[in-house]
Amino acid sequence: MARPVVDTNGLQTPPESLGRVLIVEDDGLIALDLAEALTDAGAEKVAICPSVAAALGELERFKPDVLVLDVHLADRDDGWTLAELVSQLSARPPLIVFSTGAPGSIPVAIAGMGHVLAKPFPPEDLVRLVRIHRRRPGLIARLRGVLSL
Repeated sequence: MARPVVDTNGLQTPPESLGRVLIVEDDGLIALDLAEALTDAGAEKVAICPSVAAALGELERFKPDVLVLDVHLADRDDGWTLAELVSQLSARPPLIVFSTGAPGSIPVAIAGMGHVLAKPFPPEDLVRLVRIHRRRPGLIARLRGVLSL
């Protein structure tokens, strides 16, 4: 569980939520390492799927805020099809992070749907990326900020 943040007055505030995360990764050690880092950093819930088939079933029940996707999985070599699917079917698609040892194998148009982290990478890089994305205000909030000037 994420640790509370202590401010300069000694007051504790709850950590910033990283939302719900779905990790699609067929290497169990990598998946568990990423899940632990995200949970420790404040993810509400983390689900792990080892294949595209398992992820399709999980996506029906679990609406992730973040999708961490290995693109070369045991059951398919084009795991990025999940990114295409969630982007087209969701009114508010999740942050997509491609986690791969072969970043050059992802088609350019697909890579542009999210962020690419080349394996091996420290789990803290993923946590930092998710935190930055979760802090970024949406379009309406940015427009309000501009219009109120």
